[in-house]
Amino acid sequence: MRIRIVDAFSTRPFTGNPAGVVLPDSDDFPSRYWMQDVAREANQSETAFAHPLPPGGEADWALKWFTPTTEVTMCGHATLATAHVLHTTGAATGTVRFATRSGVLTTTANDDATFTLDFPTAPLTPVKVPLSVTRGLGGAPIRGAYETGPQLGDLLVELADEEAVDCLSPNFAALAGHDGRGVIATARADTTDCSYDVRARCFFPHVGINEDPVTGSAHTALAPFWAARIGRDSLTSLQGGARTGLIHTQLRGDRTLLIGSAVTVIDGELLATP
Repeated sequence: MRIRIVDAFSTRPFTGNPAGVVLPDSDDFPSRYWMQDVAREANQSETAFAHPLPPGGEADWALKWFTPTTEVTMCGHATLATAHVLHTTGAATGTVRFATRSGVLTTTANDDATFTLDFPTAPLTPVKVPLSVTRGLGGAPIRGAYETGPQLGDLLVELADEEAVDCLSPNFAALAGHDGRGVIATARADTTDCSYDVRARCFFPHVGINEDPVTGSAHTALAPFWAARIGRDSLTSLQGGARTGLIHTQLRGDRTLLIGSAVTVIDGELLATP
């Protein structure tokens, strides 16, 4: 079978967020231990595994995501990467419905070579900032903290300004002590640059990813958070530290649309079969 590395939320190689994509040569998943080994070997923030489902059901493909250390409940960029592989190889066209641990998620190929992902909007609940997060973010000025519900499992923290997000140098050992998947640090973009509205960075050491460059799932929380403050349902976010990418979001009540492109960088043969 083949394994591909796809840069998601990007229009050119070596930007955005890389994901592994494996389409097993069967109508079922290999063992989770084998998939975890492949994800560890690929060493991307997530590696996606997908296989086709029988026609006539609520979904067309089954989809799972693994970090180098664990299976995760939701992943946006690896879903985009999988949709990109299915369409570029001719395995799918138009809208694809994926059966996942987060329910049925859909991706739609657009005429401009982008994809639209339809994900559940995360709930936001104000909470006190945990000490592990305060220490982990090095005392950066935090305006507020919000839990994002059990499905996403992140803590969203608003910082004072875009510069504070840019200058973060996290203590990952401290952040790893925070329960849940990780921490989303965000601020409204500097108004002198109108190419994006929101600045964000995401840290997930608890699941083996110190910093995730461009996290689609995190924007199911960022979209409602900033739509309420900026006053627009359609926003563009710049995420990442050394490596960045843009995500366009559209808030649709209890659903959030994530829009972006992808490009295949590596296409090879996986010799260690199940």
